[in-house]
Amino acid sequence: MDDKTTAARMSSGVPGCDAVLKGGLIHGRSYLIGGAAGAGKTIFSLQWLRAGVQAGERCVYITLCEPGHEVARNIAGFGWNLDGITIVDLSPSGTDLAENPGEYHIFPPSEVENVPAWMAICAAVKELKPQRLAIDSVTQLRYLATDDYQFRKNVLGLVNFLNSTGTTTLMLFDPSENAFDSTVALAVDGVIRLGRTTSTGISVGLRSLQVDKLRGSDFISGRHPFRIDNDGIRVFPHIIEHIGVAAPGAQRHVCGIAGLDVLLGGGLEAGTTTLMTGPTGTGKSTLGTQYLAHHARGARAVLYTFEEPASFIISRAAAIGAPIDDVIASGALSIVHVNPVEMYPDEFLGVVRQAVQVDGRTMVMIDSLRGYQFAMEEFDKPQAHIRNLVAYLSRNGVSTILANESEFIASASLKATDIGVSHLADNVILLRYAEHAGQVIKVIGCLKKRMGDFEPELRQLRVGKNGI
Repeated sequence: MDDKTTAARMSSGVPGCDAVLKGGLIHGRSYLIGGAAGAGKTIFSLQWLRAGVQAGERCVYITLCEPGHEVARNIAGFGWNLDGITIVDLSPSGTDLAENPGEYHIFPPSEVENVPAWMAICAAVKELKPQRLAIDSVTQLRYLATDDYQFRKNVLGLVNFLNSTGTTTLMLFDPSENAFDSTVALAVDGVIRLGRTTSTGISVGLRSLQVDKLRGSDFISGRHPFRIDNDGIRVFPHIIEHIGVAAPGAQRHVCGIAGLDVLLGGGLEAGTTTLMTGPTGTGKSTLGTQYLAHHARGARAVLYTFEEPASFIISRAAAIGAPIDDVIASGALSIVHVNPVEMYPDEFLGVVRQAVQVDGRTMVMIDSLRGYQFAMEEFDKPQAHIRNLVAYLSRNGVSTILANESEFIASASLKATDIGVSHLADNVILLRYAEHAGQVIKVIGCLKKRMGDFEPELRQLRVGKNGI
């Protein structure tokens, strides 16, 4: 049996990261945590060590740059303490070990200068016998080496020594020095890079984690967004959802509006994706909410609104004589207002997965695709993320409603969407304005229905105090 299936794993302590690593880090291996200053390397390593403490493991943090007391003070901003983590201070500001013989093991600068730091690290490992070790940072060791050859030799020797002791090690590294970037990467068993950039649009900060190498294990490639908050780092794995449509259910969703249900051949098949498209004010949100509310009388549904708050939606439903307060109060219908540019696409998909797999929501509405596009285009092309979202929902048999705002108020040109995702829909419902008898009226029609028949005519649509 190969190493991929037999190697013991340990949790990274970082939510979402173990999914990227397909189980976590492998015991007894050395890993490089690369990233520029401020990328989150120290937070990642201390979060990992704190998870080790909770698991009852011996954990050691060796600092070569920042004094140990400064590390503890800075991390206190998260409400964390470093109880249970032994800090070995090899920074230039270290003081005599004898002055603080308790939790902190500190070497004086004179010892660091006279004895190579490499030997001091090995001595600390032999003395403390850690199960988890973080070295911050390997970049500093390069400045202590006499030349590239010695640095390469010492890195290989250190990694071999650490692996021989069964210590699982994170080596923090600043990749700005390209000359020796590959030297360290080749020596270790895994390379994890933390990135920090700024979007080109409205200057949204982007953080991402990427695994470049992981001996003995598969991993999810690509860039995975993460956030740093009061709980530390949270990773949102970028999982490519496999295309696979669950067999449509025999049930058909109706909205309680007899004329529309007839127009749609008896309703929308369960588990299909419906695109409601049309210019602003034609009733897309109101109609979609009707479907959700009707569904929530016997199941569970959720509406993600990228444009208007939940209070507006509730008030509008009440104004047309179709209140939804009862299904919201019961929890059968949930309305979630997603603030634009506040959530990564993969973070949002994680929220949807939670709603489906944990909360049992079987109907999901996105209002609207234009709002989604505005919220997500800072992070990547929204079309790919919409495809990923629809693929997940379809594969899990969730009935999906996508509201799309068209820019054409009244035109002979029919265009389902402006972002080219109409092919993802099983059903396409068109709402638009038309001129009739000197008035502007609203009309509705079905353009596409994969799983059943429908009536192709356009019908007038009225929305008033008596409903739709």
